[in-house]
Amino acid sequence: MPGSPTARRRRLSIELKKLREQSGLTCAQVGQALDWSGSKVNRMETGSGRVQPSDIDGLCRFYGTSDELREFLMSLARQAKMRGWWQQHGAGVPEWFNIYIGLEQDASTLRQYQCELVPGLMQTDAYARELHKTGAHMSSEDIDRAVRVRMERQAMLMDAEAPDTWFIVNEGALRNVIGDRELMRDQLERILDSAELPSVTLQILPFGSGTYPATGSFTMLGFPAPEDPDLVYRDGITDAVYLEGEHHVREYTRAFDGLRAAALSPQRSNQLIKSILKEYAR
Repeated sequence: MPGSPTARRRRLSIELKKLREQSGLTCAQVGQALDWSGSKVNRMETGSGRVQPSDIDGLCRFYGTSDELREFLMSLARQAKMRGWWQQHGAGVPEWFNIYIGLEQDASTLRQYQCELVPGLMQTDAYARELHKTGAHMSSEDIDRAVRVRMERQAMLMDAEAPDTWFIVNEGALRNVIGDRELMRDQLERILDSAELPSVTLQILPFGSGTYPATGSFTMLGFPAPEDPDLVYRDGITDAVYLEGEHHVREYTRAFDGLRAAALSPQRSNQLIKSILKEYAR
């Protein structure tokens, strides 16, 4: 069973949609039969609203599921209402990013391309703090919370069951001075340390690599259960986009493979980072 409340909510919505499609009914038809609105059924299937165990019980009895499946789905609904550790930090983590963290916690593979910044899972406290200070208008308390969450997220890379993680980072992200040169020296050293973790592969996309198949940063998450499909995540200033479906995943996988081919090998990437580190030390 998925581990985080977000992953449980996603798995629940997938299973509910599957049951309705197997019945051959629309959301409106199911809603009418249960004296609900069709939009309520749709919200339950998209994970955009809280689902009560009593609602699951009613749906399962309507669809004629087995007692075992009904109990499983009701358990998912109960556990989806729990709060993840990252949600204890309030406004320091926006709701749309809460969703991503919950999914990240349950991922078995993570593929990320960063064109402007160091990946969050590799950032130092000081680097992350500078980004939050110059980004959205946040109080000092909320900045502290946001940075704390980012640092706590990084523990997943050192876990015995860490996801298979592959980062591709544009060279510009290493040369763009965030804060000051001392901060960047510490940041580059952190990147080198992170790249040595057994769960992590890092490649740098160098200047002069020509054209490559990406116009912005993105992350692909894969999950251990075949019932939980892969997804693509892209964030912005005030919101995020989650792309699911075979077409989206296939095209972003193709783009990531193109980036891997254009980027330096992990060994040469390590050498480039060390050469940039020497420049910051002057």
